[in-house]
Amino acid sequence: MLHSWDTSGALPVDDKEKCKRLIDLFLVSVLLDAGAGNQWSYTETATGQTFSRSEGLGVASVHMFVDGLFSGSASQPFRVDAQGLSRITLDRVSKAMQVSSSNVMVGLEGRTSLLSNLSAALKANPQFFGEDERPGNIIDFLERESRLEDATRHVHISSLWAALIEGLTPIWPVRLTLGGIPLGDVWPCTALKQPSQAEGDDLVPFHKLTGWLTYSLMEPIERILGWKFDGVEDLTGLPEYRNGGLLVDFGVLTLRPTVLPSECYAHGSDIPRLKPSHPAIVEWRAMTVIELDRIADSIRRKYKLGNDQLTLAQVLESATWKGGREIAKKLRPATGGPPIEIESDGTVF
Repeated sequence: MLHSWDTSGALPVDDKEKCKRLIDLFLVSVLLDAGAGNQWSYTETATGQTFSRSEGLGVASVHMFVDGLFSGSASQPFRVDAQGLSRITLDRVSKAMQVSSSNVMVGLEGRTSLLSNLSAALKANPQFFGEDERPGNIIDFLERESRLEDATRHVHISSLWAALIEGLTPIWPVRLTLGGIPLGDVWPCTALKQPSQAEGDDLVPFHKLTGWLTYSLMEPIERILGWKFDGVEDLTGLPEYRNGGLLVDFGVLTLRPTVLPSECYAHGSDIPRLKPSHPAIVEWRAMTVIELDRIADSIRRKYKLGNDQLTLAQVLESATWKGGREIAKKLRPATGGPPIEIESDGTVF
């Protein structure tokens, strides 16, 4: 795709615009890439290949982007903007994702809502997304926040995090609020509940999709523009079911005996199915964040690597997330699903 941008137009596309386009694509791809369930798949028309789960969602989102589904300008299909997103409907997303009665996708409505809400977020935050209201303009914001050092542009990761956590606040469903502010992927943890404590002391912040976005958007900025992000060690691991599933499947974490009533299990199944707000899910996710740091530190010690030589993001991509999916396929070949099923609406996982 990058090569086609250099060769297909009358004028070459500069590196900054390439990076903006990739950020546009990556942002909507992450929002679309919540768990799709065990039944859904996507067949690529040109090749006839069929993909499921994250690969299917990724391939589908690329085709939606190339087809201009997210752009408000017919002459500029390779972009995401508020005008294009305002035209998103459940039917259009369903058709683009090849969803049918025999190809069911979990959380389709939630995904569509995220895209529709993204339109409003882009309009409401010109300081991050510019006058033409596109995610890629976050590059301009980061450039203003950056500093030059020995010809390399440095940006602190907190600037990217702030732009995403503040700029995308309007897209998340309103669940829990604190001081009138919707908190997004933040949940009360009963294990932290104390008789006398300040409001919010029992809350655990995850912000899994925002964290995933942060990791994802760093890559094109560093690779294409040559910028460097400082403070990346402040980011946490991703509290999702592949990383967490790895820990359960290998017995690092276990459900306490008799903690779940029988109605949490489908008939004939030994896999519990729980809402994201369930105390067991909140504790599972919290422990996953902690254990991911421990795993990364253990690997670094074994191979005598520094944090900059083996980042947490590399551990997530090459070890824990991939390992979680592989062990799930081995233990549950019929579905490849996690050891604890989560009732997903497409806005958390």
